[in-house]
Amino acid sequence: MRYVAAYLLAVLGGNESPTSKDLKKILDSVGIETDDERMNKVISELNGKNIEDVIAQGNGKLASMPAGGAVAVSAGGGSAAPAAAAAPAAAEEKKEEKKEESEESDDDMGFGLFD
Repeated sequence: MRYVAAYLLAVLGGNESPTSKDLKKILDSVGIETDDERMNKVISELNGKNIEDVIAQGNGKLASMPAGGAVAVSAGGGSAAPAAAAAPAAAEEKKEEKKEESEESDDDMGFGLFD
């Protein structure tokens, strides 16, 4: 992923065909070690391709891939809003329970760690 990100940064910076030297310079600037084999693999796969087209193809593939959250939203379109409203309330209840447990844990033993 780091090599793809560096490649994209180089292209966004105006370099239409980044080399391994360009990617290494980008990654070294943030202290990331490079693996020449992997870096050259990314360069060879993306060399000569239009990045916008590659990203569009990837988005098309991701759109056809099922995701767990998408099923729940599409199945209950009208019930999504009440479920979203109930989520913060459930989170608040968990926080309150957690606070009570931490206070009670010292009382159960009869003494605290620093008593």
